[in-house]
Amino acid sequence: MEYTTQMEAARKGILTEQIKKVALKENINVNKLMRQIAEGRIIIPSNKNHTALEPQGVGEGLRTKINVNLGISRDCRDFKPELEKACTAIDMGADAIMDLSSFGKTRDFRQRLVETSKAMIGTVPVYDAVGLLDKELDAITAEELIDVVRVHAEDGVDFMTIHAGINRKTAERLKKNGRLTNIVSRGGSLLFAWMELTGNENPFYRHYDRILDICREYDVTISLGDACRPGSINDSTDACQVEELINLGELTEEAWKRDVQVMVEGPGHMAINEIQANMVLQKRLCHSAPFYVLGPIVTDIAPGYDHITSAIGGAIAAAGGADFLCYVTPAEHLRLPDMDDMKEGIIAAKIAAHAADIAKGVNGARERDYQMSLARKNLDWEKMFSLAIDTDKPRRYRQSSKPEIEDSCTMCGKMCAIRTMNKVLCGERPSFV
Repeated sequence: MEYTTQMEAARKGILTEQIKKVALKENINVNKLMRQIAEGRIIIPSNKNHTALEPQGVGEGLRTKINVNLGISRDCRDFKPELEKACTAIDMGADAIMDLSSFGKTRDFRQRLVETSKAMIGTVPVYDAVGLLDKELDAITAEELIDVVRVHAEDGVDFMTIHAGINRKTAERLKKNGRLTNIVSRGGSLLFAWMELTGNENPFYRHYDRILDICREYDVTISLGDACRPGSINDSTDACQVEELINLGELTEEAWKRDVQVMVEGPGHMAINEIQANMVLQKRLCHSAPFYVLGPIVTDIAPGYDHITSAIGGAIAAAGGADFLCYVTPAEHLRLPDMDDMKEGIIAAKIAAHAADIAKGVNGARERDYQMSLARKNLDWEKMFSLAIDTDKPRRYRQSSKPEIEDSCTMCGKMCAIRTMNKVLCGERPSFV
């Protein structure tokens, strides 16, 4: 029996290699997994041309996945450092790499990524169109924008952010209601400007059926972009955001009719007390499709520390139903992240994702924490280091400040509570002198 996409295979009862591998990784019943893929609650982004891919599932009941953004720009044109970052990110456990390149040899970089990456690869075609075509925005045609989507699909990209939810009606709503920070989505701002300059409808909305044709042909997952995501806590959960979300729910159903896999992108900046409600709203309006969030960033006053503001919001969002976290680095809003920025962002996102998996009761999520607590009880430092999300930093800290008593640390020394309890419960007399 033939199939075109993972969703179509699941609906036909075909057990693909990708579905087998995801079921094994997630320790989930394969029939249950197929049912959830068929319903659109779980996706396996896996372009037919991405042969190096180790497939991952994203969605309900699975481990929360994390994405790393990188790419070249007009100010940072050398893609070698970005390839090095991509390799390091994958070694650190990133589940996906999004190439946000917007200038120069974007295709060379993208093809190298696809050739070598076992992680999912995502892109935002509208970014590439501006740099690749080397035209002013209003000179780019709808046909050219669609052509770029096809090129990315041919190159093996597993998921693409398509800002199809912002149409002229939504744009008018934004102008009428106003916002403190307007549109902060780069792709959303480009399409808003294109509509304003040309007077035409968003081509990704108007020609959505053609986008679906391309995605179906290559089994590209559509990541429905949130052009109207809030760029400040002042703008969160406003009319523009919610109207676009309604559009995204309708576009999700249209994709499913064609067996095209979908995830939906969510808010950027948002106060903590709004996050849970937004997760429920998104899942309801978008029919339980997997939800992909940037942060949310929970306060606007921490430039240089937005990996922390994002991890706080990401943990709450994922515990409330988000399935995929886009990492944020300390360089957010400030510059292109360097290697150290990226590493900090990855660690923060992994902490948030794991904390949420514990809260959601994801199968096996607590086991590593149990083993860490056991190692702490036994004062087994090497075991602690091996279980840590970041193995290097804790080892470096301990080596920088050696204790007098080897089984303690320089904070407590002989007064280490665990050391004291271990000795007393074993019938020994602890010495504090």
